[in-house]
Amino acid sequence: MSLPPLVEPADALSRDEVMRYSRHLIIPDVATAGQKRLKNAKVLAVGAGGLGSPTLMYLAAAGVGTLGVVDFDVVDESNLQRQVIHGQSDVGTPKAESAKRSIQEINPLIQVNLHQERLDSSNVMEVFAGYDLIVDGTDNFATRYLVNDACVLLGKPYVWGSIYRFDGQASVFWAEHGPCYRCLYPEPPPPGMVPSCAEGGVLGVLCASIGAIQTTEAIKLLTGIGEPLVGELMVYDALEMEYRKIRVRKDPECPLCGKNPTITELIDYEAFCGTVSDEAMEAAKGSTITATELKAKIDAGEKLMLLDVREPAEYEIMAIPDSVLIPKGDILNGSALSELPQDREIVVYCKSGIRSAEVLAALKNAGLANSVHVQGGVIAWQAQVDPSLPTY
Repeated sequence: MSLPPLVEPADALSRDEVMRYSRHLIIPDVATAGQKRLKNAKVLAVGAGGLGSPTLMYLAAAGVGTLGVVDFDVVDESNLQRQVIHGQSDVGTPKAESAKRSIQEINPLIQVNLHQERLDSSNVMEVFAGYDLIVDGTDNFATRYLVNDACVLLGKPYVWGSIYRFDGQASVFWAEHGPCYRCLYPEPPPPGMVPSCAEGGVLGVLCASIGAIQTTEAIKLLTGIGEPLVGELMVYDALEMEYRKIRVRKDPECPLCGKNPTITELIDYEAFCGTVSDEAMEAAKGSTITATELKAKIDAGEKLMLLDVREPAEYEIMAIPDSVLIPKGDILNGSALSELPQDREIVVYCKSGIRSAEVLAALKNAGLANSVHVQGGVIAWQAQVDPSLPTY
């Protein structure tokens, strides 16, 4: 559907701006009026990672007058495969600051605001209030629901993108004109069911494809041109080089944007989405060891089975010595339970401790009570025991 421009045009363009944006100005649908709207626009990017990188860079190049960056993380070497707004010299520095330097190098004529804090229910409304449009490129469900709910309550459009391995999705959620994120995903998936990019990987260039769609949608909304993806989900399969659109209808019973909303204020999103299931949390009580405690068990020659429940590709990157790889799915579906010993302590680990907690619950339910999991997984092992190992 066509929508009116989101922002009013600025008073004028300077000579430098006319020269810089001349290729926009000669497009009839954009022209001077559209560029003035971009100049007057304030857009906030939630995350300066894989999707935030191309989004911020192209919004800056397009001449969006004020860009906000929300990110509390620092640049890690593993980010550089896809987070192109950062470079080797930025490793170890805050992502927001690194992003600002790149943005200002692309376009010194715009204002960049940094919000170096973790978004949560206590600050999101204040942060979002100063912007016309929110672009979200985060990869966790708690933040997605937080961003969506805040945008609905504030009446702001939300340009969303998601990536995983070779697949990407993008849409525009704006409750005043169509569905919100909850209409598409009423409930988050069970904890640990959907891996993050850190766990499952992502083709680096996929970020550019989905980030470009997000940027395009933002420009269309700001200037009032074209038909934005309101009520439509764009799905991209990089391996098949196929784009398709799926109609998303507003749910009249949506608890947030429906006829009789029951969610009228922000909630506890970590609790709503859950980092691990209640069953896994219960299983982990009294059955969690640290990486250094595992090292002490190994050095003492204790009889144990060290069980790695990650995926084979992860195991190839790094693994704790003498561990056996059985992916989480094979444990949870029961097909690999017969391979596990009854006469030894089973020590389960994954990358960070979430998947291993879920497996631990399954082992205990199967009667393997002599099982524990490693807090922090191989990340903790690398940090506390063997810093020579690579991280990912």
